[in-house]
Amino acid sequence: MNKELYTKLSYVVWGLLNIIHGQIVKGLIFLSLEISYILFMIISGARNLAQLITLGDKLQGMNFNEEIGIYEMTAGDNSMLILLYGVITIVISIVALSIGFFSVSSGKAARERAMAGKHNNNFLEDLRSLTNNNIRFLLLSVPVVGLIVFTVMPLLYMILMAFTNYDQNHQPPGNLFDWVGIKNFITLLSTGDRLASTFWPVLGWTLIWGFAATFTCYFGGMILAMIINSQGIRFKKFWRTIFVFTMAIPGFISLRVVATMLGEKGIFNVLLQQWGFTSASLPFLSNATWARFSVIIVNFWIGVPVTMLMVSGILMNIPGELYEAARIDGAGPVTMFRKITFPYMWFVTTPYLISNLISNFNNFNTIYFLTAGEPHTLDYYKGAGKTDLLVTWLYKLTKDSNDFNLAATIGIIIFVISAIFTLISFSRSNSLKNEEGFS
Repeated sequence: MNKELYTKLSYVVWGLLNIIHGQIVKGLIFLSLEISYILFMIISGARNLAQLITLGDKLQGMNFNEEIGIYEMTAGDNSMLILLYGVITIVISIVALSIGFFSVSSGKAARERAMAGKHNNNFLEDLRSLTNNNIRFLLLSVPVVGLIVFTVMPLLYMILMAFTNYDQNHQPPGNLFDWVGIKNFITLLSTGDRLASTFWPVLGWTLIWGFAATFTCYFGGMILAMIINSQGIRFKKFWRTIFVFTMAIPGFISLRVVATMLGEKGIFNVLLQQWGFTSASLPFLSNATWARFSVIIVNFWIGVPVTMLMVSGILMNIPGELYEAARIDGAGPVTMFRKITFPYMWFVTTPYLISNLISNFNNFNTIYFLTAGEPHTLDYYKGAGKTDLLVTWLYKLTKDSNDFNLAATIGIIIFVISAIFTLISFSRSNSLKNEEGFS
C-alpha cells in the first residue's frame, strides 16, 4: 500500500522516491526544480499563458495629464512580446514536465535497486558517472539546451505567427495583432487572390529551379569526373586542382561579379556587340525567361566542381573487377556506364541528391546575389520577381513589407513540401532498402 502511495505522491512531489531510498541530494534537486517551476508560473507563467489567448487588448495611446497640462504616451500591450513570452512559458512547461517524469522514473529505478538489495549511487557517485558510463548525458546536455533555445523556441514562435495577422497594418506596440486561424493558408492556397496568383507561380519556379539546379550539377559533375579519370587524360591531379581553386572563392563574390558581367553594360554584352554578334544588349537578367536560364547556367558553373570532386572519390572506389568482367563479356563504354557506373553512383549518392535538392529549393544566395529575384512584375504581390524562390520571397515579405504572418506561413509550407518529398524519396530509394551494399 505504501509503495503505491509513494509512487502516486512522487508525481506531485518530485524526488520523493529518491529521498526515501537514500538519494537525498538528487531528490532535493528534483524538488527544488519543481518549486522553481511553480514559483515561475505563479509570478509570470500563468499570466503569460492567459495573455497568449488574446495576444493583448490594451492599445497604446495618448492621454491628457491635467497636472502638467500635456498629453502623455501611455504604454499598451505588445502582441509580439506576449507571443514570445507565451512560447517561452510553453517550452519551459514542457521541459519541466519532462523533468518531472524523469524524476519519477529515477525514483522507481532507485526503489527497484533498493528492493533487490543493490547499491543506490549517492550524489558524488552520480557526478563521477557523468565522466564514465553516463558521459553521454554530459556531452548531450549543451547541444540539447542550445537546440531548445536557438531552434525549438524560434520555430515554435514562427509557427504560431503563421496563425496571426501580424502584417504591416498590425505592428506592435502601436497596433496589436490577433489570432486568425488558418486564414493565411487559405489566402495563399486559394485561387483568385493576388497573393495566391503570386504563390503558385513562385512555387512552380521553385520546383523547376530545384530540379534543374540539382541534376545539371549532378550529371555535369559526373561527366567531368569521368573525363578527368579516364585513362587517356594526363595530369589528372592538375585538372582537379584547377577546379578546387574555383571553390576557394566565396560564392557570393562570384555571383556579384557574374551579375555585373551579365548586366546591360556588362562585359558579355559589350563584347557581343563589338564582335558583331548582336546589335543591342541581350536581356540576360532583365527578361524573365533569359534570367531563369541565366541563374541555372551560373549555378551549374559554380556547383559542378563540388559534384566533380565527390564523384571522383566514388569512381575510384568502384571495383575494377566489374569493368574487367564487363569487357570480357564484350560490353562497350556506354553499356558499362549504364550497367555499372551509373547504378553504383546512383546508389551511393541518393542521400546526397535528396539533401542537395532540398537545399536548392531553399538556395537563397544564388538567386538573391545574382538577380535579387528580378525582373519585377506588377502581376505579383509586393516586390516578388520572376526569379524569386519561395525563400527569397519570404525574405522580402519580412524585410520590405513587414508581412511576418505570410512569411511564417510560407516557411511552414516550404517545410511541409521538403519533409514530404524527403521522406517519400528516401524511403523508396535503394540506399535505404539495401543498406548492406550495392548489387
